[in-house]
Amino acid sequence: MHASADPSYQPLRSRGVFCNRTLNFRSLHAIGYDMDYTLVTYRVEAFERQVYEYARERFLEQGWPVGDLRFERDMVARGLVIDTQLGNVVKANRFGLVRRAQHGTEALPFQDQRVVYAATQVDLSEARWVFLNTLFSLSEGCLYAQLVDLLDQRLLPGVLGYRDLYERVREAVDAQHLEGRLKAEIARDPEQCVILDPETALTLQDQRHAGKKLLLITNSDWTFTSAMMAYSFDRFLEPGTTWRDLFDLVIVGARKPEFFTSRAPFFQVVTEDGLLRPVNGPLQPGVAYMGGSAAQVEKDLGISGDEILYVGDHMFGDVHVSKATLRWRTALVLRELEEEVEALEAFAGAERVIKEKMEEKERLEAQFSRTRLALQRLRAGYGPRGPETVHELEARMQELRGRLLPLDAEIAPMARAAAELTNGRWGLLTRAGNDKSHLARQVERYADVYTSRVSNFLHATPFVYLRSPRGSLPHDPTSPGAAAAPEGGTEG
Repeated sequence: MHASADPSYQPLRSRGVFCNRTLNFRSLHAIGYDMDYTLVTYRVEAFERQVYEYARERFLEQGWPVGDLRFERDMVARGLVIDTQLGNVVKANRFGLVRRAQHGTEALPFQDQRVVYAATQVDLSEARWVFLNTLFSLSEGCLYAQLVDLLDQRLLPGVLGYRDLYERVREAVDAQHLEGRLKAEIARDPEQCVILDPETALTLQDQRHAGKKLLLITNSDWTFTSAMMAYSFDRFLEPGTTWRDLFDLVIVGARKPEFFTSRAPFFQVVTEDGLLRPVNGPLQPGVAYMGGSAAQVEKDLGISGDEILYVGDHMFGDVHVSKATLRWRTALVLRELEEEVEALEAFAGAERVIKEKMEEKERLEAQFSRTRLALQRLRAGYGPRGPETVHELEARMQELRGRLLPLDAEIAPMARAAAELTNGRWGLLTRAGNDKSHLARQVERYADVYTSRVSNFLHATPFVYLRSPRGSLPHDPTSPGAAAAPEGGTEG
């Protein structure tokens, strides 16, 4: 029996739907979906490597010495930030404080990083910072880091600094998505890049038969959308039906985020090769359109605001704008989350050991601080004083220091291992040292729920009432202690 047919089935935690703000699926009248990296999942290594190669070819044609460069999957990660002023890639915590950094392809030593960013806070509203917020950003970030090395060697004549370099990289990468060469190749041979998930089709069928209107809203063009959706869905549907039967509305070339803020006209897709004609009158169910606006969708469907859930992988193009402008409910797809949760579960035993040792370290540090204060008072001749002599207090401090040093030596490698889970350069997606990452903060702010793939909603069902956890504060009695030492070493 299929797991989804067993009412008692409990999915793996890595396949969970995680809730920031309470969301009752029964109150939703429509669910909109992005396509790329949402309904259709790509093999990141294959897809981004191809984008990278085409962009690199563009620079080769301009005479840049990039022939030996190769795409490195782990050079950057989603959630990092490019500092276009200094040519760095950084990882910041939820407060915008930099916790890791690399200049070009080389990691900045901790002391150098602290000097460079001591008085700097990452603020994504400033032009200096570029947020790598989707998997599409990996080729861009990798190429930029490598080209910074060449720029520092004065091998890129005519480039006017790190900001100018970023603009050129961005233009080269965007061109690959716009010119159609890449997508045409993928459409001809989807198997090389697309990961099939048979449960996604069933997820959408469940939602549709539960009374939800389903919308496909993608920036991709009609030809590519039709090819990708047919490849990913038709084989898992009943004979005689296609992916088109899953959706009340299909909107391609949506130009998100402008789709959520503008009032552009709709055009109807009237042929399979993408011929268009203007639309006069309301949108019709089962019809494919290009362009348009979310406001028109709300008007013609007769639903708006928190009656609509939009599911996408782009923090700003899908999630932030739809919530800020229209108050739609939001779900963010973070494919890497699956690996992260699995890594955390595998590391749970070591994490408990770190926690125990950190609690012991905190007790010893508290004793050391109280002893040091007692010595200070005794030497200065003020305040309450105990029976111990200066010699006895100094001896106790020496004994406590002798217990702390080996404890630090035990904690340090375990803390480093915790900080390098899933990516040796950057660590976990949602953590920056012992704090939440800047990405995790954006997820909290803009995504009502988040999950690793659309088919995780299958196990939640279309009738689920997702409740957010009680917000915790450091002073709460049940608030956990520090689980690992801050990056940069432990204190003694």
